[in-house]
Amino acid sequence: MNTHSAPSHGAVHTEIRDGIAILTIDNPPVNAGSHAVRLGLIKALQGAGDLRGAVLIGAGRSFVAGSDLREFGAPLAWPELPDVIAACEDAPFPVVAAIHGVALGGGLELALGCDYRIATPDAKLGLPEVSLGMVPGAGGTQRLPRLTGRIAAVEMICGATRVPGIRAEALGLVDALADGDLLEAALEFLAQDRPKRVVAQLTVPDEGSAALKAACDKALKKGRGRPNVAEAIRLVQAAADPDVATVLADERAVFQRLRLEPDAFALRHLFFSERRAGSVDGLSAKPRALASVGVIGGGTMGQGIARACLAAGLPVTLVERDAEALERSLTALRDALDARHARGRLTDAALAAQKAALSGATDVADIAACDLVIEAVFEELSVKVPLLEQLDRVLPENVVIGTNTSYLDINAMVADLPGKSRVLGLHFFSPADVMKLLEVVRAEATADDVLATGLALAKKLGKQPVVARVAEGFIGNRIYAAYRRRAELLVLDGAAPETVDAAAAEFGFAMGPFAVSDLSGLDIAWAMRKRQAATRDPNARYVSIPDRLCEGGRLGRKTGAGWYDYPEKAPVPSGAVADIIREARAEAGITPEPVTADTIQRQLLIAMINEAALLLAEGVAQRPSDIDVTLANGYGFPRWKGGPLWWAAQENPEQIAADLDQLERGIGHGFTRGPVAQTLAALKG
Repeated sequence: MNTHSAPSHGAVHTEIRDGIAILTIDNPPVNAGSHAVRLGLIKALQGAGDLRGAVLIGAGRSFVAGSDLREFGAPLAWPELPDVIAACEDAPFPVVAAIHGVALGGGLELALGCDYRIATPDAKLGLPEVSLGMVPGAGGTQRLPRLTGRIAAVEMICGATRVPGIRAEALGLVDALADGDLLEAALEFLAQDRPKRVVAQLTVPDEGSAALKAACDKALKKGRGRPNVAEAIRLVQAAADPDVATVLADERAVFQRLRLEPDAFALRHLFFSERRAGSVDGLSAKPRALASVGVIGGGTMGQGIARACLAAGLPVTLVERDAEALERSLTALRDALDARHARGRLTDAALAAQKAALSGATDVADIAACDLVIEAVFEELSVKVPLLEQLDRVLPENVVIGTNTSYLDINAMVADLPGKSRVLGLHFFSPADVMKLLEVVRAEATADDVLATGLALAKKLGKQPVVARVAEGFIGNRIYAAYRRRAELLVLDGAAPETVDAAAAEFGFAMGPFAVSDLSGLDIAWAMRKRQAATRDPNARYVSIPDRLCEGGRLGRKTGAGWYDYPEKAPVPSGAVADIIREARAEAGITPEPVTADTIQRQLLIAMINEAALLLAEGVAQRPSDIDVTLANGYGFPRWKGGPLWWAAQENPEQIAADLDQLERGIGHGFTRGPVAQTLAALKG
């Protein structure tokens, strides 16, 4: 074997082995495709000399995890990624991308610019640019369809989908899988005298116009009709155009324009904020062991938590009050796994593994060997406190105890526990195996390593963690309660529920506040209001309308009536609700006045923003960006607006101040004005 080193170029190291150049990208921690990487690659390729081929491979844990997003807010320096890809295509020898870890965004586009691709079976490949407000800008919309067909390309690009190596091979995106050593597999592949094969010169497969249109229509609807989604679809459709150079130039121009649009700045803000939200300033403790989980309570939430843990490879022991309830819950869990298998979401092996990892018990002593126990019983202190006391007595000291609660005071719950330091809040959102957000609640006594364990659990489950201190509703529900209260006062003062919902949906929320209440159930907030009744300020404005709906059995979709009627599946404005609203207005002496959609939107938003500022001032949330992460991941806030605080930071400060004045008038007695201006200034800084 003839091996020698060649000059290295910054983040790219070159080795020549038997006439094949091995170009190793070494830009830790994830080999982001920064300017240094691009420059190193182009110098290495242009100075390669007389070779039989070249292999591009990543050092460390990834091929290339994407472009360096920090560069995207300013002019890009030469060489840009299309220049590097042109060097790959112009090379007189075949170039192979050897992919392990992840090849995302610009990383996958670089691989697509190579003649061939070899991957490990578990590598992840994807083009997430649409989720960042852009489109692929270095040929992704043109080269991918030539390998996979346009239907699969639309689904991958518009869904920002990551596909494993084994699936990528089936799609035609990857030419071969490496059974063993990735580099050796790539060298062996090239040793078979592979010809040059420029992907951009391949013919796009013909899949039929009807099927393609259906895929495009579905992607546009799922993408909420955002401009970048529409452009991505248009560009993939244009891949059939024989003038490749013109379409590639069109794609690059669209990318350059969209990366500087407000959507892209907002989504990049969320991208970096989500990564920071999983950390706690000053926390250095290591997590405790996390190899098995006990879940107490086999209701809707408990089953969802169990499914999430099983999907993450964690064995689960479910505890119920008696054998009958346990069997019912275990059967429901197994049926849910069977349903996922039937839909193709679980392989035969995964189904068998998850079923084998699920067990049940009726005695909490049977979960003493678990590393983490999560209680998901009824949301009442009278139920949770005795259970936590029992767990603290029975479980070994090393076991972490998580309480799944949406509103309750965890400090009060554990006040008399000798082992209170091992308890933390784990606020899952329903359905717990689907919803991405997980509020990790740090009580006053929670030990650092217990908090670290909660964050490790979130990572293991693939959740988006946000750390909160104890407060009524923590971060998300407290802000949402302020939002919902403002919506109810707007109705009391003159707006119709459907008008408020329409304004919220027009802004970009997945659903308006009243439609959400009907979906989740009005009785949840009703229970909270009844719990707070004794301490409520009698002089504060109070909207009795939702109480009256609950008293009349209108608890939402589950009872077929709430803020709306549901004669079938779709919500319909209710005459009975209109009567209740009129009665409430009359009792309060209110003459209804019309309100514009813009005013509704701004008042709903400023209610969120003011409450967020109060939370930050009280230390419940760590940082403004955590607020945005919470609302975008758990409460349907439109991601392309970056979260409520990011949105407000882009607005005219005088208008925000005027909105606050109007909010104060609308809330009336007892309103507390948060340090909004300072909060937004901190976010900008």
